[in-house]
Amino acid sequence: MKLENLKQKVTPFPHFLVRVARYGFFSLILILFSVIIGTIGYHYFGQISWLDSFHMACMILTGMGPVVEMTTPTSKIYSSFYALYSGIAFLSITAVFFAPIIHRLLHILHVENEDNGG
Repeated sequence: MKLENLKQKVTPFPHFLVRVARYGFFSLILILFSVIIGTIGYHYFGQISWLDSFHMACMILTGMGPVVEMTTPTSKIYSSFYALYSGIAFLSITAVFFAPIIHRLLHILHVENEDNGG
């Protein structure tokens, strides 16, 4: 599915919904990848249970903060790098999810502006 350019009309709503679903699916894949990497890392480096590792990865990824204290130097280094990654990943995933919505809004505003002789 190709994005419309400035001279084309706005994509019909059903096509827009397909685009939103596709970008949403890609966002979900990125979230799952990030949670899996975090869960495995916290289990391996933090020496905590799988459930606590999953909980910790989810909390860090969403910016809520740590729930288990990291005690070894290796686990602290991993936790620091995962927190840095999570900050960038969260913003990037949000941007990917909202990209088609913002694109459509801007396209509608531009087309309406052109129709009014602006």
